Amino acid sequence: MPRQLAPYGSWKSPITAELLASTYVGLDELRIDGDDVYWNELRPADKGRNVIVQRKLDGMLTDVTPLGFSARTRVHEYGGGCYLVQNGTVYFSNYTDQRLYRQDPGSDPKPLTPPVDMRYADGIIDRARNRIISVREDHTVKTGQAVTTIVSLDLEKEGEGKILVSGNDFYSTPRLSPDGSKLASLTWNHPNMPWDGTELWVADVKPDGSLGKSEKVAGGLEESIYQPEWSPDGMLYFSSDRTGWWNLYRQHNNQIEPLYPMEAEFGLPQWQFGSHTFVFDSSNHIICAYTKDGLWHLASLNPTKKTLKPIETPVNQIIWGNLAAKNGQVFLIGGPATEPSSIVHIDLESKETEILHRSREITVGREYISTPNAIEFPTENGRTAFAFFYPPKNPEYEAPEGERPPLLVVSHGGPTSASPSILRYEIQYWTSRGIGVVDVNYGGSTGYGRDYRLRLNDNWGIVDVQDCVNATRYLASRRQADGERLGIRGGSAGGYTTLCALAFTATFKAGASYFGVSDLELLAKDTHKFESRYLDRLVGPYPERRDIYRARSPIDHVDGISSALILFQGLEDKVVPPDQSEKIFEAVKAKGLPVAYLAYEWEQHGFRRAENIKRSYEAELYFYSKIFQFNLADQIEPVTIENLDVKETKPPDRALEITETI
Repeated sequence: MPRQLAPYGSWKSPITAELLASTYVGLDELRIDGDDVYWNELRPADKGRNVIVQRKLDGMLTDVTPLGFSARTRVHEYGGGCYLVQNGTVYFSNYTDQRLYRQDPGSDPKPLTPPVDMRYADGIIDRARNRIISVREDHTVKTGQAVTTIVSLDLEKEGEGKILVSGNDFYSTPRLSPDGSKLASLTWNHPNMPWDGTELWVADVKPDGSLGKSEKVAGGLEESIYQPEWSPDGMLYFSSDRTGWWNLYRQHNNQIEPLYPMEAEFGLPQWQFGSHTFVFDSSNHIICAYTKDGLWHLASLNPTKKTLKPIETPVNQIIWGNLAAKNGQVFLIGGPATEPSSIVHIDLESKETEILHRSREITVGREYISTPNAIEFPTENGRTAFAFFYPPKNPEYEAPEGERPPLLVVSHGGPTSASPSILRYEIQYWTSRGIGVVDVNYGGSTGYGRDYRLRLNDNWGIVDVQDCVNATRYLASRRQADGERLGIRGGSAGGYTTLCALAFTATFKAGASYFGVSDLELLAKDTHKFESRYLDRLVGPYPERRDIYRARSPIDHVDGISSALILFQGLEDKVVPPDQSEKIFEAVKAKGLPVAYLAYEWEQHGFRRAENIKRSYEAELYFYSKIFQFNLADQIEPVTIENLDVKETKPPDRALEITETI
């Protein structure tokens, strides 16, 4: 069929907001127990409930988590490591009360912890002593911040747990040696985040379960240790960025021994508990995942011969360290750039790859899918930055000759994180309508080494903004984007970058902030423990450098905003509270600029309910149609946009001025 001629942005797409929100399930926390595979499934269509799913060897799927329960922990607010399974018995944190439960096969969950304000994560089973060893976050303290410890919990009876390790601000990854004689764990203190510097400690475990002598194995204030793990023969392995890259090491004959040095990342920022980038198939066979130039690779590592062999697979993205292996069988959550994330099984002997379960069924033809182009582009100070560019693509349409497409810049959250290249309908929603997308891994992102990650230190709100701006300049100069129809969108830290881009540059005509930070000073005063000192490195110590906080807060520079803005916010968000969005909405509205604000009850930091996800994408599309002036092919419920008829005025671009004065 001949293609229809229609302006960019007005193309009709089969990738609807309904499809995006309601047919998707999140896949996370992959586990193996015997021949069974388990994972944790986020279900937006079930009011954002998390359900542990079991897959038997014959392919039968069973929901383990019964109605009335949701498997999710709030330790560090971002959670992870919310369940473990052994011999068919599942131990999990329940979201509503944050109690730890035991669920035997065919039985209802029974609480192992009392109904007090304590949270648990990252547990392991010490079968010899009939207990769980877990990270505990105690919120019963009357003053100050929550107290984090490592505790032991009886497998049979209810109790708060006995403290094994305490005294520092944070702990993670308790791991017991195969013979039960040693306990490894990570720890760090304010103002460090775990990707800045952590310490790996190993303690002797006494016969009664208490801990004896302990020693530091690796790590420090400027060395990040990730994922301590014991091999089946009792040797301690871990990832460290001591050379500038998260590489694999082991403790051998009381020495720290590198396994395969290379400029690639065998580690992740520990936003959540329980991720793995390497697992043992046997004592001398490690299955590992590493990222290089923004793409993930799977390999097998022989720690004795120190050889690394690629595992051929179409998967180029492994989601958040979801990797497991047993008896030559590898399981992961990930996928290629043309398919949604899935539970993937790889047989190492036959080299066959099998999809066990998809995050969504493939109901849209590949001819609608825009595949990412990895780009490296020039940015400030002679440096380069990285991004994935998705050009518009729809087999039914073509744009009028000479027209260039609108472009959306995506600024990812974190900011210490990275954008993946796996198929995401959240991006295809735009590209299939004729809107290009560039997903920027700005300076400060992970996956490109420690030096790249440190670019954002003292420069949050500067480097990230400059890289987003320069991505648009690069694409516009190559005639791949309309320089007069540029938008920027992001959530959380990406929302802050979005707001800074509007306040401090004149590059973008529109911005969409999802639970973004508008007031750094307010964030420093009012956020949860895990991130309460994050800004010390990204911005500067507070209140000593209050001047920088004010200089980089969009709420204090609304006079520099000349573009349209739409804001989305969860009203139960404890990470970036609602007043961050409310304040800048009122300020932009008072200035007379086009602005819209959508707030949702029951939502926190990241939307989990299908109806709210759907509404947000449709509202954002409606908003852009008014600002970029294209006709919608979809019937969408209108959004109230204050001051929509006000004409735009452009101030001079202030990006360089900010760089020089802060």
